[in-house]
Amino acid sequence: MSQFDLVILGGGSGGYAAALRGAQLGLKVALIESDKVGGTCLHRGCIPTKALLHSAEIADGAREGAKFGVKSTLNGMDMDGVNAYKDGVINKLYKGLSGLVKSRGIVFVEGHGKLVSKDTVEVAGVKYTGKNIVLATGSYAKTLPGLEIDGERIITSDHGTKLKYVPKSVIVLGGGVIGSEFASVWKSFGSEVTIVEGLPRLIALEDESSSKQLERAFRKRGINLELGVKFASAVKNKKDVTVTLEDGKSLTAELLMVAVGRGPVSDNIGYQEQGITMDRGYVLVDDKCRTNIPGIWAVGDLIPTLQLAHVGFAEGILVAEEIAGLNPHPINYDGIPRVTYSDPEVASVGLTTAEAKKRGHDVVELTYDLAGNGKAQILNTSGSIKLVSQKNGPVLGVHMVGARVGELLAEAELIYNWEARAEDVAPLIHAHPTLSEAMGEAHMALAGKPLHAHG
Repeated sequence: MSQFDLVILGGGSGGYAAALRGAQLGLKVALIESDKVGGTCLHRGCIPTKALLHSAEIADGAREGAKFGVKSTLNGMDMDGVNAYKDGVINKLYKGLSGLVKSRGIVFVEGHGKLVSKDTVEVAGVKYTGKNIVLATGSYAKTLPGLEIDGERIITSDHGTKLKYVPKSVIVLGGGVIGSEFASVWKSFGSEVTIVEGLPRLIALEDESSSKQLERAFRKRGINLELGVKFASAVKNKKDVTVTLEDGKSLTAELLMVAVGRGPVSDNIGYQEQGITMDRGYVLVDDKCRTNIPGIWAVGDLIPTLQLAHVGFAEGILVAEEIAGLNPHPINYDGIPRVTYSDPEVASVGLTTAEAKKRGHDVVELTYDLAGNGKAQILNTSGSIKLVSQKNGPVLGVHMVGARVGELLAEAELIYNWEARAEDVAPLIHAHPTLSEAMGEAHMALAGKPLHAHG
């Protein structure tokens, strides 16, 4: 039996962040992972999908070169080349992360761990005991009742990041972040794409104005949308899949990708047996990620917070610092930046208009059209920056649509989290011509002194 200050079950974003920060603070750390350190984000999620999206951007650039005076054509996709590029990115990051774990003296244990007591995790018959246990077992791609994933005709995002060919046609079941990103990739690669979403709009957690702009952009790109209608059944054969919707409509495509969200990995790992409070498979925690069992913590996709890698990082760091006695502030989840990396991108931080009104704020809105931004015109992108503000008060939310707007979130996050008012931001000088100018212009307009905008 090995004794540690901190035993972490799961080496994804939340787990390895807790391990790295804990070791940095002088804790003796064991990190247990059944696969590779880096988890879903590095190997099956964030990194591979964004690499595919960059290949998609290059493909669109080649296809549309004439718009910019470049004599280019797209002769097709080399998926062996795409996957080699993607896997090269993953491997480089994996090598760097593995080196970090090793350099900080963390004991890395490869194998399937199980919580066998309130202070012990067992792996292949070896017990690792910790003064503190962090549960970070992540999530899995969900499906719907009766819809069997076979990995060939009916797939999830896990399979989507590893496809060796471009499907002629795809039905994407789910219009959230994952579904929208894969739909964007495959359309750029040359597939016929249809998104089926049971809710009335795409990316329903975002501001309604952002959803509508994304829908218009997708329709303009030729992505078909079936919104506000639910899946009924699917029948597959050797060549294709036919999906029937609850309104009786049928759709047929070469592939069906199921993107209906991710569920927590928590079954048969000993959580229930140790009396940990759970709900629908999620481990419940307080604002410092403590479970109901003293000394046991939980982070990342395992708990019912935003399923984002950077949220896992923040939670892992929070737990390590709390254990080390630094008493960090709880995470303000409203202040977490969010991005859908489709074409166009959708990015936001803070409250939507609907949520701000629900919380009783006297809301003022301002939308700055990117048509007035020089860099947006150079990039041939359209979209907007919408500000949601308390009347005579701070900015409550920033919602953006357009190419590369995810890169503007750093400033938006500072504005929201530091409770800045429009008149605080308006005097700040933004370089010209940059997309970031649009952030300044939006706040200038909200402060009553628009420059490149009517009002």
